[in-house]
Amino acid sequence: MKTTTSNSSRKAKKSTFKTIITNLTFWVLIAIIAGILLGHFSPENGVKMKIVGQTFIDIIKLFIGPIIFLTIVLGISGMGNLKKVGRIGVKALAYFEVVSTVALAIGVAIAYLFEPGKIDKSGLALQDASEYTKNPSADFSWLQFFLSNFTLQVLLAAIVCGIVLNFYKKREQTILVLERASKVVFFGLKYVMYLAPLGAFGGMAYTIGKFGLSTLIPLGKLMLCVYATMFLFVFLILGSILKYYKINILLILKYIKEELLLVLGTSSSEAALPSIMVKLEQMGCSKSVVGLVIPTGYSFNLDGTSIYLSMSVIFLAQLYDVHLSFFEILSVIGILMITSKGAAGVTGSGFIVLASTLTAIHKIPVEGLAFLLGVDKFMSEARAITNLIGNTVATIVISKTERDFTELNLEPIVEE
Repeated sequence: MKTTTSNSSRKAKKSTFKTIITNLTFWVLIAIIAGILLGHFSPENGVKMKIVGQTFIDIIKLFIGPIIFLTIVLGISGMGNLKKVGRIGVKALAYFEVVSTVALAIGVAIAYLFEPGKIDKSGLALQDASEYTKNPSADFSWLQFFLSNFTLQVLLAAIVCGIVLNFYKKREQTILVLERASKVVFFGLKYVMYLAPLGAFGGMAYTIGKFGLSTLIPLGKLMLCVYATMFLFVFLILGSILKYYKINILLILKYIKEELLLVLGTSSSEAALPSIMVKLEQMGCSKSVVGLVIPTGYSFNLDGTSIYLSMSVIFLAQLYDVHLSFFEILSVIGILMITSKGAAGVTGSGFIVLASTLTAIHKIPVEGLAFLLGVDKFMSEARAITNLIGNTVATIVISKTERDFTELNLEPIVEE
């Protein structure tokens, strides 16, 4: 009897061990820890790992265009009812604007409450911000912003194609071809995701090796405020929204933990876009809603980016002892409401948006962006994670309002 019990125990332990070592989350976490250690103890080698993390993100980005295009086209054409497409689109954009505006306002409020810009300014190592701002004194060009934003271009093309396809005579045959193409793309992505630990390792090693922990001390207060604000936003604002639908935010976070770890390692919410779409469908959200809301949200629902941008403007104002009137604060929020849209689609676009905002209010030196370069990389993880969670919540909310949610698949997520 004891022998049987012992064998069963051994088998259980072996099974548990096998589950752990074959879990992608485990290896991503190990890679993140290894990257931190390499960057800290061997900075030169850590910096060299930049190419590893960047290559993984570049490979993932190859899938972003086809996935956004195929999912939106299939989502719109699959609905068959253009009124439904328009209804979902209007709901999504209204939700995005309201929630992202709340994020902007919270960022401004917390920045004024804790004053992260009023710090000891000695010892700050300024860096050249010109590579990010390009020509900050030039007027902001919407045409140029659109032409340089691949995500927005694909979104527009996909929406037009999806609508046109509803009037095409051979609609069913075309949808069948697109569905097959979608399966091929996701099949290829499945194997690319096995490289996620390498991407996480490279990104984290470069970050620590390049900037080091000691250089963050003068700007530590800003980082702390940004992280705390995003934490409060996720659990108070997004948590309350989900609470209204009787869904626990903690269980949602647990459900998407692999994607959160991937974003943490790569500092890019785009890296998790394909897999989060699959998980939301498995959770119970309809494919058509996921295919329309998630890709659109990656350009129009950037909660983390909104918080970061608003806090950065106030931080720089405090750093230069610039007083902003109530009207000017409202102007900052209004400008960022517009210019922050699509900010995740272009490398360094956060600095472009900040530069255009600072130029518009004509009070804060644009050169102040150099103060943010040293810590921007460390805050990008928080931005990307908050953006991902925000888009996940948005998809659930829109699915719920459309009554297009499979309740049977919701058992592990809904509160008792």
